Amino acid sequence: MTLCAAALLTAGVFSLPAPGADLLARIRADKTLTVATEARYAPFETVRDGNIIGYDVDLMNHILHKHLPGVRVKQLDLPFQGILAGLDARKFDLVITAVMVDRQRMARFAFTVPVAEATVALLKRENDTSLATLEDLDGKVVGSLAGSAHLRVLQAFNQRLLDGGRPGIKEIRQYIAFDEAYADLANKRLDGVAQSLANLGPLIKSRPGVFAVLQPMLGPTAYFGWAGRQDADSAALVQLFSDGIAEANRDGTLKRLQLTWFGAETALPHDAMPAPAL
Repeated sequence: MTLCAAALLTAGVFSLPAPGADLLARIRADKTLTVATEARYAPFETVRDGNIIGYDVDLMNHILHKHLPGVRVKQLDLPFQGILAGLDARKFDLVITAVMVDRQRMARFAFTVPVAEATVALLKRENDTSLATLEDLDGKVVGSLAGSAHLRVLQAFNQRLLDGGRPGIKEIRQYIAFDEAYADLANKRLDGVAQSLANLGPLIKSRPGVFAVLQPMLGPTAYFGWAGRQDADSAALVQLFSDGIAEANRDGTLKRLQLTWFGAETALPHDAMPAPAL
């Protein structure tokens, strides 16, 4: 064997992960991280000129640059309804998209510290005077994302109306993407859309005079996080990103990205994901 061939073989051996290495070690060795994203959830993720951009993307790239230099990201754009099931099936390493944390999800997946607030509000048409309070949702048609925590918040609110002896919401429609629900709301096929307030500010600003948020909030305080599998193999990877988010929170990077993408700052916990109320 020539000296050159021996050197190449040695370099190849040292690039391999050790037997029994965890997911993070394998990613470092392979120089590839595969993540799932739903790229129809502005301002967290959206597609522009064929590229996925947004708040989560900028935060992910910031963390990768500092803590996983040289690692290439393979970002899959998938419908949200299949993302967590795909994570369970080991089709990708991590979910880097805005996943609203509730009790059901927290019991099944490992979450980072919060990346943004996810508290659910009710979007209405600005000129709809029939909706002045949340109780005015009696007899209305309201939409939200199929399979989402937002939908469960809306369903729980409707149950409270019914338990209080009120008529309740006439119909709850489920959508594959929020953009479809916004279009139906603008065209009077819906009376409201249950969505996180963080998403609604930029939407309202982009369409002045069309939409407004009904006060108070539809659900309790909630947060978005990124999700990994709840096992020993994934633990170090989830911790690396959680620590990276916490560091970005402390050093002001998170606030800068919030101002860029949301137009406002929101204080977030940086030590742990709070226990969800729902």
